[in-house]
Amino acid sequence: MKKPVIKKITQYTFAAGVFAVTTFGVLPSTGHKANSNVIAINKSAMSSRAMLYDNLALDSMGLSRTAFNYALQGMEKLEAEGKLANTDLITIVDFSLASSKKRLFVIDLKNGKVLFNTLVSHGRNSGTDVATAFSNSPESFKSSLGFYVTGDTYRGEHGYSLRLEGQEQGINDNAMSRGIVMHSAAYVNEKLAALQGYIGRSLGCPAIPEKVHRKIIEMIKDGTCLFLYSPDKYYMAHSRILESLPADTTIA
Repeated sequence: MKKPVIKKITQYTFAAGVFAVTTFGVLPSTGHKANSNVIAINKSAMSSRAMLYDNLALDSMGLSRTAFNYALQGMEKLEAEGKLANTDLITIVDFSLASSKKRLFVIDLKNGKVLFNTLVSHGRNSGTDVATAFSNSPESFKSSLGFYVTGDTYRGEHGYSLRLEGQEQGINDNAMSRGIVMHSAAYVNEKLAALQGYIGRSLGCPAIPEKVHRKIIEMIKDGTCLFLYSPDKYYMAHSRILESLPADTTIA
């Protein structure tokens, strides 16, 4: 009588194993099951977010697909490190575009919407129309590329402003000491861009138009991801965040 019982238990165990392989693609495991599920969920979330590039027709708005994909992957890294308080929003500045273009994008990843698309300045020593030179050094009056986490707000020399915490050592980690913040500026406007072909430049801050600055700052403050992108060779070679990402920036 014992042998049939053992046989049935063996059959049930085997069936459970087959079910696990069929359903999850892995054999039952006590050590890695939870971790595998988390990875699957993360990949699914990243995949749905990546689809927003096409769903929102961001290419028609001028945003580089490379900038968008790098932004998502870098944000995921910051999220995994517990550095972000809000992962529903991401802000991307695409410095591959001329300053006369609306190159700042605030995207609602949760609801699939572009909340803001507007002009943004670069540093006066970064270039005239297009930003081509970047620095982390004080008094360089250049923009600093890379990933930032937005901080708190304050009222300073340029009115209502947003502190930015650079996350990349040697690339933008001097942002706080340099006073690199998001603020409004009268020289960031479409009329000036139409008149001279480019907007005014800052001392390194990503300055935005006066008419929308408060709304944008209120939206992205307190722990969201900000990514300043350029296909700059030095940045690409030295960014520790991009270094940890796959060489292929296409997210399936």
